[in-house]
Amino acid sequence: MSYGLPAPDAESQQAPVCPRHPDRISYVRCQRCGRPACAECQRPAAVGFQCVDCVREQAARAPVRKTAFGGVARGGAPVVTYTLIGVCVVVFLLQLVVPGLTRAFSYAPIYTAGAGGVIPAEPWRMLTAAFLHSPSSFLHVAFNMYALYILGKVLEPAMGRARFLALYLISAIAGSVGVLLLSNFQQSVVGASGAVFGLFGALFIIQRKRGGDVRQIVVLIAINAVLGFVVQGIAWQAHLGGLLAGAACAAVVAYAPRGSRQARLQWAGLAVVVLLLGVLTFVGVSLLPV
Repeated sequence: MSYGLPAPDAESQQAPVCPRHPDRISYVRCQRCGRPACAECQRPAAVGFQCVDCVREQAARAPVRKTAFGGVARGGAPVVTYTLIGVCVVVFLLQLVVPGLTRAFSYAPIYTAGAGGVIPAEPWRMLTAAFLHSPSSFLHVAFNMYALYILGKVLEPAMGRARFLALYLISAIAGSVGVLLLSNFQQSVVGASGAVFGLFGALFIIQRKRGGDVRQIVVLIAINAVLGFVVQGIAWQAHLGGLLAGAACAAVVAYAPRGSRQARLQWAGLAVVVLLLGVLTFVGVSLLPV
């Protein structure tokens, strides 16, 4: 017996499925767009759930928080600092078990341009030497990594990951430039000390910009500088080169005018520092014995 009610069509009887996974039925709908979302695509929201697409869209539109010096503000651990420490420690362990590794990647001024076909030009050693340490001295790598840990925890969140990494690498190269210009031409060096001194110089500039007390930093720099002249086997030239370059990089980052052009000015300033190091390297090469 019929009561005059229309028969439901097939479409109205069809179960809702997740747009991202059509084989999964879901009666839970996104609170933002109203589409069905399976358990894998549901994300908790203030009220109910949102689909993963809406969450991503909101995240893309969210304003990026910046530090006072233009870097992206990120919470959590200083990833770049820990990565640099991890690389140095792994390389140090490899130095203990791989014969010739230290010799193959250490730096001496003569490697910058080579020597009459007898010694090949290997300028990349100016950077690789900063990831090596003396295999006979555990204290060498331990002190540098401890200093990197302490300084990185302050500088990386303040500057941002990319700027901090650039600061470290530029300071490392500048340490080798200092050795090239100021040491005897046969001296071979290893160690992250040049890069670490660059972080000391950067911390001094950052603290000055913030209006903080810099007396403790000056004392630490002075003590380590004196050790470079007193203790044999320490390349004070690398310390000086890294310190000056690190301070220059930090000054570029800290004193760039804030605004839409801040990042461009900072990276342009860092490029100028790199260019200056290139010029100084050319000068150092011209002084090498033929």
